Order: sequence, then structure tokens, then C-alpha cells
Amino acid sequence: MFVTRHSNVVDPALREKLWHLYRRTYQETAEATVTHEMLDQGEFNDQISQDSNRVWVVWSDSLPVAMTLVSTDVRATRWLSEIYFEKHFPERFRAGQVHYIVWVVVDPAADAHGANVMLARQALSAEARDGALLVFDVPDLHQPGSKGGAAELLFRMAKLVGDVDLLPLSTQRYFALDFAVTSVNASQNKDQVVLR
Repeated sequence: MFVTRHSNVVDPALREKLWHLYRRTYQETAEATVTHEMLDQGEFNDQISQDSNRVWVVWSDSLPVAMTLVSTDVRATRWLSEIYFEKHFPERFRAGQVHYIVWVVVDPAADAHGANVMLARQALSAEARDGALLVFDVPDLHQPGSKGGAAELLFRMAKLVGDVDLLPLSTQRYFALDFAVTSVNASQNKDQVVLR
């Protein structure tokens, strides 16, 4: 296995290989998560073609088996609030050090541990050299509580490349009001005749 780093990916053959890896590996998360976690192919191509995004790919021969995309400009993402980072981390924001992990995918058929370690060493080393405040979010599927999970895994991998702190920033929960019961009751009551 080996790792390559890309930005502004416009080669159609490379885009297709990376898209198939992304789609195949993100499917389970997309099915289990209420948020729009999985990009469509147009959104995916937009992300990998931006100069401000770093795409790291782990290869097994000629096949990509793991990939991460790190955005180095939070103003260019739709996922983070630049207002939040301007207020809470003003020096880091002004210095362009607030970066965002847009995704990490590993093919389930690959050596996940080996691919993750290779990806982490390369990508996280670059972020450590930049002194980045590397922001990431994790759905409940991979982070059911505040401890352990994907956050702990990423923290342990980051410690392989340097001194680092894990800062919890925010939690967002989703709810739904389900009116199906009301509509069923209303339709049942509509058919009833009230006798007095």
C-alpha cells in the first residue's frame, strides 16, 4: 500500500475511482444517519476539485482503498460556521489554521487498520505541521457517546504524529414530530357518526 496527496482532482479516471470508493464505503452511514452525510457525485466532484481541499488516498496496487478530504478553508465549506470560529478561535481563524475533515472512508474489504494508520500518518502530519485546529464531526452511528468511538480513534492516531488535545465543540441532536398517529385517528373519527 502507498499514499498519494491530491488537490484539484480533474482527471476523469481518477475521479471515477475515488467516487466508487466513496459511494461504496459511505452507503451504510447514509442509510443509518438522518443528516445528508453522503454527497452525490456532483457534490463529490466539486469537493475534490477545490484547490483548498487536500485529498489523501491509500492505494492497494491500482485501487484506492481509503481516502480522506481535509478542507483548509472553512469559508469554502457549507458545513462549518465561520462566525463560530471567528468568535471562539479568532487567531486560528485569521491565520487560516481552522481546517475541517470533510470525510474519511475505508473500504471494508481492505486492511482497515493498515489503511487507517497510513492515512492518519500522512494527513495528520500535514495538519500538525500547519498547526491546524482540525475540526471533524461524527454521526451517532460511529460516535454514540461523548467518550470512545471514532473521536477516540482519531485522537489516538493524531497522537502518533505529535502533541494534540481533543476539544469537544458541540453536539447536535435531531428530532421529528410524527403526525401519522393524528392523521390515522382523524380519518377513523371522520367515518364515525355521533348519535345524540
